[in-house]
Amino acid sequence: MLPREIYCHHAFYRDRLTGEVKRKFFVVLARLPSEDLVVRLLTSRSHGRPETPPCYHGLPYAGFYLGVLGGRFSKQSWLDLRYLDDLDPAPAAGLRKRAVLEHVGTLDLAVFGDLLECAARADDTTKAQEKAMRDELARLR
Repeated sequence: MLPREIYCHHAFYRDRLTGEVKRKFFVVLARLPSEDLVVRLLTSRSHGRPETPPCYHGLPYAGFYLGVLGGRFSKQSWLDLRYLDDLDPAPAAGLRKRAVLEHVGTLDLAVFGDLLECAARADDTTKAQEKAMRDELARLR
């Protein structure tokens, strides 16, 4: 799993009302020295996030506007910049083998650079995540 890649987790959570297993999409942003992956969720719900400027750190939710990505993503999308636990690649590899995790796309390189700049500055980003994102950004340039 590499930075810029978009994945679908087909069993991310269980709906409390229906018990139905629900999926979520996420983007890999960077790799930590521990090999864990910094990830953030994609959403099609703006929840007050603007389209312009694409990088938004305000209330109620910080996000980065990605537009309509195409393919499975026929609606406008934002990267939710709220904290999400880092992903351990060993269990993730097992989930990929069982098709619970599925690679579904890759973000455009230019957009990804802007996204990293934005995500590195987000309030919920830890210092270790910020460093990993800035290191990834340096590799892109």
